[in-house]
Formats: sequence, structure tokens, C-alpha cells
Amino acid sequence: MADICCDVVTKAEPSVDRSSRAARRRRLRMAIGRCKLVAEVDAAEEMGGKRRRSGDAGVLVAKEPARYGMVSVCGRRRDMEDTVSIRLDFVQRACGAAAGGSHHFFGVYDGHGCSHVAVLCRDWMHKLVAEEVSRVEPDSQSSAEWTELMQRSFSRMDAAVAAAPSSGRPTPCCRCELQEPRCDNVGSTAIVAIVGSAHIVVANCGDSRAVICRGGAAVPLSSDHKPDRPDELNRIEAAGGRVIYWEGARVLGVLAMSRAIGDGYLKPYVTAEPEVTVTERREEDELLILGSDGLWDVVSNEAACDVARMCLRAKGDDDEDGDAGGRRDRACSTAAALLTKLALSRQSADNVSVVVVDLKNT
Repeated sequence: MADICCDVVTKAEPSVDRSSRAARRRRLRMAIGRCKLVAEVDAAEEMGGKRRRSGDAGVLVAKEPARYGMVSVCGRRRDMEDTVSIRLDFVQRACGAAAGGSHHFFGVYDGHGCSHVAVLCRDWMHKLVAEEVSRVEPDSQSSAEWTELMQRSFSRMDAAVAAAPSSGRPTPCCRCELQEPRCDNVGSTAIVAIVGSAHIVVANCGDSRAVICRGGAAVPLSSDHKPDRPDELNRIEAAGGRVIYWEGARVLGVLAMSRAIGDGYLKPYVTAEPEVTVTERREEDELLILGSDGLWDVVSNEAACDVARMCLRAKGDDDEDGDAGGRRDRACSTAAALLTKLALSRQSADNVSVVVVDLKNT
């Protein structure tokens, strides 16, 4: 796993001809060249993995068979408000329960207003989901059961965010730390995927997205919550709110998504209830991509799957040196890095976070 923070705003660049294509390419190379690797020490310890170098990216090779790669960059934004959470065998680690086999947790959180709600989600969401999963019998985890427990988990997370200033629970330092209440005008999207041996459960709240590559075709597992989506528009108006077009559709002219965790000042128009899909795994499933809207605003589902499949085909098939697992890890990290670079090259103006999961080996 590689977590890369890219600062392309605060450092000075040499004077170049900004009107030329060559100049734009030079600026992109300089931006990528300034990327710095941030070690996720706590995550590495929890996952029981070890880090090793592979070219310009750090790869976390887990003891578990899950193969994945992750990149998260600030991009052209002043502040980094995206966070990513990857927890392997998270139910067993959190609750000591088998829960019907291994389940791996992958989450991408895109904060707005500040980063602290996204950070709270990163630190707590997987624990809440694990608690809910451990309370049900493994054999009873039907699609309806998964939907209900994910909705309960998101509701508990939203309540924890609202109570954070007075709960005594540690909250991260951020630029709005002197504001009270700290979480009322701050929020975060959440796209969470639980990858089991027989199914993939995706819970989405906001405009991040999950896409699976199945037999060469890109299949979305979530639908973006935009205020002008017909059903979301009807829901907002039925609750007494309005969608105002101000540089795009926005709830009350403020928020460019219709669902999010936090944002207490926009409730009930902005809800934290996720949409949940339960997808049965098939032999032809190749990979899963989770990304914040910084990726999907400029890269289509099909293009993202094509890039990731190319990386896995190039580095995951040859087993001459007996390290196929390590190469699959590196291939996933390479795919995540290339998707991030593609988003930046297409002038994505947002933070970009990408997780690529190899379903053939997970």
C-alpha cells in the first residue's frame, strides 16, 4: 500500500511558458516528482504487514492474501481533506469473531469544510461496522441484513461526529479547531467496501464511487449522490429544502452532494443514510476500484478499469521468481498511482484518492 501526499500548490515553480503543451507536461512531472511517501505505521502494524520499496512507490505487503494498492494526493487543492482506511480481517481483529470467514474493509472518505470528519470516519467507521457484523449470526448475513447493519453503522458514525466536541473522544487537530460546534458545518463523503469470499458489500454516502471490473467490463457498485439526481432532488424538496444552481447543483446553494456524514446545519436535506449494494462475487471478477470524486470527475469508469487491468496483466501473471503475490501488490499500487496521475493530467481540481483491490487474489 502506498499513501502519497502531493503538494502542488505551496511550492514555487520555475517560470515556464504556461501556454505550451510541453510546459504543462513539465509542471505535471514536477508535481509528481515532489510526491513524498508517508508511512502508515499504525495501519501497517494493525494489518500485520511489512513495507518494502518498489521503484517510486511504497508497497505494504500484508500477511493476509488480500492484494491491493492505495494512493492519496492533495493535488491542486490547498488542503488535504481525503483520507483512506484499509483494514484486513477487520471483524476478527476488532471483535475476535470469525463472522463467517475473512472480510476486508476498504474505505475512502472525502472531507469538505475541513478534514476532521473524514479523519474521524477513518479511525472509527471500521470499528462500528465490525461491532454490527459481530452481533448477527454469520449465516444470517443476507442482502437485507447487510443493508441494515451498514445503515446502522453510518447512523452511529454520524451521531459520533455530531457528539465529538462534547463526547470527550479525541478529535484531530485542524484549522477549525477553535470553532464550536466543530462538526456542525463540516462533513465527509464515505464509500465503504466489505470484500468477503463470496460477496462485496458497498455502502455509499456522497459522490465518491466504487467500480468493479467484471470480465473486462466496468460495473459501478454505487451511484453518486448529486443534488440534481432526480430521486435525490425529490427527497430534498419533500423535506422542505431546495437545490440551487451555483457553479453546479448544490443543496441550499452550499453543498455539491446530497448525502454526507456530518453537515448538521444542512439536515434533514443532507442525510447520512447510505445506499447499500450486495454483489455476489464471480469467477470473472478482476478488480475493485474505490475513488473520491477527484478521480471520477475526470476519469470514466471504463477508462479507470482499462488502466488498472493493464497494470495487473503486465505485472501479475509472470511467476518466474516465485513472488507472484508481491508483484500483484506492486501492480495494484502502480494502478492506483497511474490513475492518480491520469486525474491530475486531466486537470482534476480536487484531492484524489484511489484504492485498487485485486479480486483474483483476495
